[in-house]
Amino acid sequence: MGKPRILTESKGARWLALLCLAIPMFGSYFFADMFSPLSEVFRSAENVALGWDATDYGLYTGAYSVLCVFGGLIFCGMLLDRWGVRLTGSVFVGLMVAGAALAGFSMSDSFAEGSLASWMGRYFEKPSLALATAGFAVFGLGSEIAGVVVNRAIAKWFKNREMALAMGVQLSLARLGKATALLSVPYLIAYEGGFLSRPMIMTVVWVGMGLLLLSGVVWVVFALMDTRLDRQSEEARRIAAQVAEEQKDDFRWSDVWKVLSNRNFLLISLLCVSFYCCIISFGKFASAVAIPRFGIDFKVAGQMISMIPFCTIVFAPLFGHLVDRWGHGTRFMLVGACLVLLAHLIIAFAPGQPIFGFLGIGILGIGYSLVPAAMWPSVPKIIPEKNLGTAYSLIYWVQNIGMMMVPIWVGRIFDTSGNPVHVEILFIALAVIAIAVALVFLYSSKKHPELGLDKAAQRD
Repeated sequence: MGKPRILTESKGARWLALLCLAIPMFGSYFFADMFSPLSEVFRSAENVALGWDATDYGLYTGAYSVLCVFGGLIFCGMLLDRWGVRLTGSVFVGLMVAGAALAGFSMSDSFAEGSLASWMGRYFEKPSLALATAGFAVFGLGSEIAGVVVNRAIAKWFKNREMALAMGVQLSLARLGKATALLSVPYLIAYEGGFLSRPMIMTVVWVGMGLLLLSGVVWVVFALMDTRLDRQSEEARRIAAQVAEEQKDDFRWSDVWKVLSNRNFLLISLLCVSFYCCIISFGKFASAVAIPRFGIDFKVAGQMISMIPFCTIVFAPLFGHLVDRWGHGTRFMLVGACLVLLAHLIIAFAPGQPIFGFLGIGILGIGYSLVPAAMWPSVPKIIPEKNLGTAYSLIYWVQNIGMMMVPIWVGRIFDTSGNPVHVEILFIALAVIAIAVALVFLYSSKKHPELGLDKAAQRD
């Protein structure tokens, strides 16, 4: 076998590029979920040095999606289609790091004792919350666009190859960051319950920032590889020149309309928002649900909830491989949505023994693996390649509407009723919606077989 002409023909180069794409997502997931194991502490403002209660914590976690929802994802997705993965990714990985640094600074003694906090105190009741939400909003925009860039880059590097497997592996490694946060944080700060001090909080923040700085380094490595790929490929240069000629303006609203008028795209978007809110938004408050529901402590809760990402670490690549090999992606999505509903029914209504908590969370993790392994590789089958950045961004935008609103809603439910079952009823309703959308999508794939939504991957 001859030497590969371009990097994408080298299996080792493709998977090295994937590793460089996955590490920033690992860091992003860790930072986004590093307080999730401690969400029970925020049930009372007296328990936290920051003085935040459950509603405040819900506002902080919901802030992740604010800039994404109010135009950021749509605008930046169009920039991605114009600028390409390297420039767009570099900008937004940088924003991810900067926003995290701002959020972390708001929780430090340096901020609390400084003049900025005093000045902000004139306008905000809780200055640390105001600055933290602003920083987390910037982090969220950077993280979500970086996620869009990663999906777009995988579609480029693994086109007509093992794309679903690659996306599954990326999801697996990214969610390892979530699992690491859930398992390590209570041990990292030796937290056994009681008061959550600023030094404890800042220990977690520094670990998260270290991972994000590493993410910036490996992103540079990927950018260099991607530059070499484009230089090697005359076809890539020709396509890039053609796209640049077609997209002279910064914005092409006609492309947005073409994407939004695609029925299958709308179905994927609705499935995405209802499905991910059942898991990501649940994860932000999972310990606040599991601890009173199953009578466990913080460390056991961290172990229980970490089953969600650990299941995806095992099953997401497996299911991605099966989608590549067998097809039937819409069936994978439907089964995954049904498993999520079953999981939340168990968490809400099963007896209060911890074994049922582990069972429900484990099923939730398997469902979390099934749907994305089939859903994300379906997007390039229904959207032209030149509009993929816009399409992925619009899906993330719809998803972030839910991720902004649901945590705020959950925080208020906890502050008003304090009953975790009431929270679970919300997630059960969202899971029912996800199943309904998946059924319609399955019907659509059968009606339009020419799209190849249920076909196995092509191999060159």
